[in-house]
Amino acid sequence: MSLAPDNAVAHLCQGIVQIHTNRASQGIREFERALELDRNLANAHAQIGAAKILLGQAEDAEAHIQEALHLSPRDTLVYLWCMFAGWAKFYLGKEEEAVAWLRRSIETNRNFPMSHFFLAAALALVGRLLEARSEVRAGLTMDPTFTISRIRASASSDNPAAIAGGERVIDGLRKAGVPEQ
Repeated sequence: MSLAPDNAVAHLCQGIVQIHTNRASQGIREFERALELDRNLANAHAQIGAAKILLGQAEDAEAHIQEALHLSPRDTLVYLWCMFAGWAKFYLGKEEEAVAWLRRSIETNRNFPMSHFFLAAALALVGRLLEARSEVRAGLTMDPTFTISRIRASASSDNPAAIAGGERVIDGLRKAGVPEQ
C-alpha cells in the first residue's frame, strides 16, 4: 500500500484481510476505496457482500453480489460470489434459496470444498439428508481435514447475528455428518 496507494487491487486485498480478521467495517471501507479507483472491480462488490454477512447484514449481501455478477458474469470468481450469496441466504433462514445459489457455485467450480459444505448444511436443514451426506463426502474428498471444530475456530466475526448464522451452519453440518474433530 505504501508503494502504490492508488492501486485498486491493493485496497481490495487489504479489505479481504480485514474482513477475515474481524474488521469487516474497515474491509468495506477498503473495498469502497478500491471501487473509487476502479468502479469495474467486480470482486470488490462481491466482497462488500461477504463483509455485510459478517456484520450481521446478510439481507444486504445479495445486491452487492448481483452487481459483481452484472459487471463480470464470466469472472473466474463467480463460484465464490455465488457461495457468498448462498451463505447470506442460509444466514437469513432461506435454505432453499441458499441451495440454489450453492448449486450454482458448484456448477461453476466443483473444486471448491466450502461450497459443498455449505450446500450440505443447507440440505440437511431442509431434511434432504442423503443429498447432504453426498455433499459432505465431496467436500471431504477435497479437504479431508475439514471439521466442525475447525470451522468454529475460523469464525471471523463477533457480531451476534453472524454468530447465530454460523451456529445454524454448524447445526446443518452436524446433521449432514461432518466430523466434530
